[in-house]
Amino acid sequence: MLKENTKPLSFLSTVLFLQAASYIIVFFDIPVIRQILLFAYLTFVPGYLIVKLFRFNFNHFETLIFSVGFSVAFLMLTGLALNELGYIAGISQPLSTFPLLIMLNNAILALVLLTYWRNEASSLTNISFSLAKWIAPLLVPLILSVVGAMFVGVYGNNLLLLLMILAISLVAAFLTLKAVVPSTVYVFAVFIIGVSLLLHSLLVSRYITTFGSDVSLELFVFRNTLESGYWNSVPPAHWDVGLGRLNGMLSITILPTVYSNILGLDSTWVFKLVFPLIFAFAPLCLYQIWRKSFGAKWAFVSAFFFMATAPFYTELLGLNRQMVAELFFTLLLFILLDKRLSGLQRIVSFTFFGFGLVVSHYGLAEIFLFLIVFALVCLLVSRQRSNNLTVSMVVLFFVIMFAWYIYTSRASVFESFLDYGEHVYQRLGEFFNLESRGKTVLRGLGLESPPTIWNAISRFFVYATEFLIIVGFASLFFRRNNMINLRKENFILISWAMGFLAALIIVPGLANTMNMTRFYHVLLSLLAPLCTLGATFITEIICRRKGKKIYASVLLVFILMPYFLFQSGFVYEITNSQSWSLPLSMHRLGIRLHASFGVVTSQEVHSSLWLSQYFYAERSSLFADFHIFSALVGYGKIVSIMKLTNTTKPMEGSYIYFGKLNTVYGMVFAQDVWNSTDILKSNFEYSDNFYSNGECEIFWVISLHKSYP
Repeated sequence: MLKENTKPLSFLSTVLFLQAASYIIVFFDIPVIRQILLFAYLTFVPGYLIVKLFRFNFNHFETLIFSVGFSVAFLMLTGLALNELGYIAGISQPLSTFPLLIMLNNAILALVLLTYWRNEASSLTNISFSLAKWIAPLLVPLILSVVGAMFVGVYGNNLLLLLMILAISLVAAFLTLKAVVPSTVYVFAVFIIGVSLLLHSLLVSRYITTFGSDVSLELFVFRNTLESGYWNSVPPAHWDVGLGRLNGMLSITILPTVYSNILGLDSTWVFKLVFPLIFAFAPLCLYQIWRKSFGAKWAFVSAFFFMATAPFYTELLGLNRQMVAELFFTLLLFILLDKRLSGLQRIVSFTFFGFGLVVSHYGLAEIFLFLIVFALVCLLVSRQRSNNLTVSMVVLFFVIMFAWYIYTSRASVFESFLDYGEHVYQRLGEFFNLESRGKTVLRGLGLESPPTIWNAISRFFVYATEFLIIVGFASLFFRRNNMINLRKENFILISWAMGFLAALIIVPGLANTMNMTRFYHVLLSLLAPLCTLGATFITEIICRRKGKKIYASVLLVFILMPYFLFQSGFVYEITNSQSWSLPLSMHRLGIRLHASFGVVTSQEVHSSLWLSQYFYAERSSLFADFHIFSALVGYGKIVSIMKLTNTTKPMEGSYIYFGKLNTVYGMVFAQDVWNSTDILKSNFEYSDNFYSNGECEIFWVISLHKSYP
């Protein structure tokens, strides 16, 4: 049951109490309470006040999602303001704990006073006992996820995680087939499934896991800001373009610094806990968008499809800036498609979330710019007037985007845009070479042979979802489906997504600019509902009975449940086939655990921290293979690393770093695999007592081998 039960004065008192408590909790550093209470305070209260201040007419869950989005943008804006003004005022570390706490509390106090002045009542949500019987079973996957991940990390036992995957499948199938389900249950199901999938991948390790992505570099720029207590918009000259563009993203510099200092949370756990919880609101926002057009059931199925696709709980976990950006991306889609917003509400929210997207991820910002430009052109050409997207909104986003990318971090992001464009242009000559599209594209088109029968079956279900998406898109042209309420803006955005997906397949090199799996994941934000439309269209043609969702529901269950079991690695694990699931198959990944997934061990972290005290890039060189870069960069904050190969010729006084792969497995990984002992014996003499912790060894080159000139 939902009811209005809090007066403005009592809410003012509550916020004042929270602010007083925050000073006490931070000063005395009260564990657990500090992390839980202040996370809720920072993540919900500022945004909730903005929602109430501008009188958004939302339901409770939409209010919650917008509160998170406004709060995250508010933290980055307030942190940026304190960073610049505090430094001008002579505060050497404006982003340290107490300057941040005082600034944030004062800004929140100003918001609550403005809200009180406007006499806005707040609303609290109570869950009735009738819903409790639905929601309680949904907690089972979440519990299995957290406990199961710990069991994998400590004991190497994946039984609970296998049960979690099965539980999620059963919950999704039940809610898809059940005729009548309260819409609130769908909301909780989407959020709990999302959090469960994210945590089951993250909590198996104490340290960062790259999943082949940039999290070690993100941790580097985050810790650089955290330890200096100041974000420098102009990075050091010796940083390369890649580090420069990461430094320009407030989502991985100022935002995690705010959370780390206020919550007293280690930098690793900010990325492992705080960011996934923020990211989990992205599919919830998509559900709210789709619910209006496609109905609650199909919105839930679409959200499940979005989350069931592997990049959501694998690759994205190594891209914290994209996790934050996707929340803003989905909120901007909400703004473009919701007709309830007034002109002031739309421009305020578009400005907040547009800025949040720009300073969170340059790639997604560029995609969104192309999206809204395409949509605006279509509206202007068709002479259809829309208050949801105007010329001024497109110009505003363009100005924010290019002003930020040109005037911060030595224009590294803008330079990257030009480099990516040049890369695609140079690859156009390979138009008729299918391999220029990349292996992922060829695999998605069925042009690569599967290595095993299980991979073949998995691809069948992937192709089935692709087929349903195509059929669903085609059905929009054959009929304006009377079972859906699709606005013209939504139709244009879906058409753009299909066109962009086609361009990724057709244009050589385009998919490689951000990785095809990430592109597809982002595009599912618009295309996932087409899978349900395709199923509905097919079953109506075959059964010749309109309005019967059960047939489409059955078809979707038979496709999406096996799809999820393969995507999650469940089938590969129980059949003992080659698996790419870190949490489910961690105990048997062997070399791939470190070479492919970038799992970092305690010894590698400690040795990297030790080396960082003695290594100076200006005086000597450091050689290591690529698997250990994540520990050296993320924890040792060493970015000047030279690749160790069988032709390495280190100068005297250089350091050679060996991690677990090198010492335990006896291998050095670069473009080939070589025996680490042979490299040492053939290339140089060394001091074998410089550093060793039983797993990692650091050698100091005394002199080169005589065979070298």
